[in-house]
Amino acid sequence: MINAFDTKKAGNLDERTRSLVERRQRVLGQPYRMFYEEPVHFDRASGVRLYDSEGNTYLDAYNNVPCVGHCHPRVVNAIAEQAARLNVHTRYLDEGIVGYAERLLTHFPTATNRLMLTCTGSEANDLALRIARIHTGGTGFIVTANAYHGISHAIAAMSPSLGLNVPLAIDVRTIAAPDPRLAGSTEEVGAFFEREVRAAVVDMLRHGIRPAALLVDTIFSSDGVFAEPAGFLAGAVAAIREAGGLFIADEVQAGFGRLGGHMWGFQRHGLVPDLVTMGKPMGNGYPIAGVVAREEVLERFAREARYFNTFGGNPVACAAASAVLDILQEEDLLANAVKVGAHMKANFEALSQSQSVIGDVRGEGLFLGVDILDSTGAPSPRIAGDLVNALRRRRVLISASGPLGHVLKIRPPLPFSIADADELVQVCEDILGTL
Repeated sequence: MINAFDTKKAGNLDERTRSLVERRQRVLGQPYRMFYEEPVHFDRASGVRLYDSEGNTYLDAYNNVPCVGHCHPRVVNAIAEQAARLNVHTRYLDEGIVGYAERLLTHFPTATNRLMLTCTGSEANDLALRIARIHTGGTGFIVTANAYHGISHAIAAMSPSLGLNVPLAIDVRTIAAPDPRLAGSTEEVGAFFEREVRAAVVDMLRHGIRPAALLVDTIFSSDGVFAEPAGFLAGAVAAIREAGGLFIADEVQAGFGRLGGHMWGFQRHGLVPDLVTMGKPMGNGYPIAGVVAREEVLERFAREARYFNTFGGNPVACAAASAVLDILQEEDLLANAVKVGAHMKANFEALSQSQSVIGDVRGEGLFLGVDILDSTGAPSPRIAGDLVNALRRRRVLISASGPLGHVLKIRPPLPFSIADADELVQVCEDILGTL
């Protein structure tokens, strides 16, 4: 895992932190990982700031789950009020789930008009796979080379970023990320990515595998963040549909206005997906996720299967999610993502002119990827890791991404301000002068 704490170095920590790490290891075990060379112990949070157990303040430029800001009072109150009134499963009539579905679907193209709710993005992607298999009769899925789509058994087998110890399913094909450097230029990205999909389809058919879907995170976050040019996905989607497969847009990372200008990443490409999955920011930290689908895609699934999720779409979850929709609109957070994201991107690009360690700056809205390079111009996961940990010591939170781990991943809560962006870039500049 990128930027993981090494438990063998727990002896280097102060006594209080070491004790909590050891207690955690005893009860949670080795599979649970933590960030940073020195784990951070948070006690509370508000807006775009977190506070550790000693009262120190941290700028959050990483956590996309609290999309409208940590502990937003509107979300907190919505959860508390609904929890004090009613919280049951979805086999009873409830105004909350119906009202939320009606509101959410107004943010989608008319053709995508059905919502199925889950608790996590992994569950949402797992459900989308089931639907795609039943609708198409196929089993083959295409994902990018370093994709991450979740942790269920089926989805982990379609998430190559989990590493070689988590083998991919036999009917999964990986394709190169839509990287302009691989394509030759930004203008060639669309044609390049379409060729990748068509080649994967040919390979599937040669092995007797019927294609079911192309599944992509629409900001390609685990691959290193690739957003340009707008519209480049169209050819790839046409290719999978020609082969009888579906297009599944994984909006767990990009959705709910993070890219600015649009609610969803797929909208930048002028597309109407067959299935859309979402999660993380949907309830601002309260577990809720879902799948939005074309009605005709669900017809066979409805005949051959049924769907129930004890906690997916419960009244408290829908209250939290509904409050998120209110805040996104009332606080004009999509416009803020456009304004602050463009400002921050321009500042990192300016920094790259004086700091050779800064390479390409990519992304859209409040989701940026920044390449970190060594003195030869090669990708440097070591320097990226040093920078991430130095930022943590300066009480600024980001992480890293990409197949090599050399891409700074910047995705703050959506209320992130111009002043917050300036603080992030300034601290980065200060640190780069010492590395």
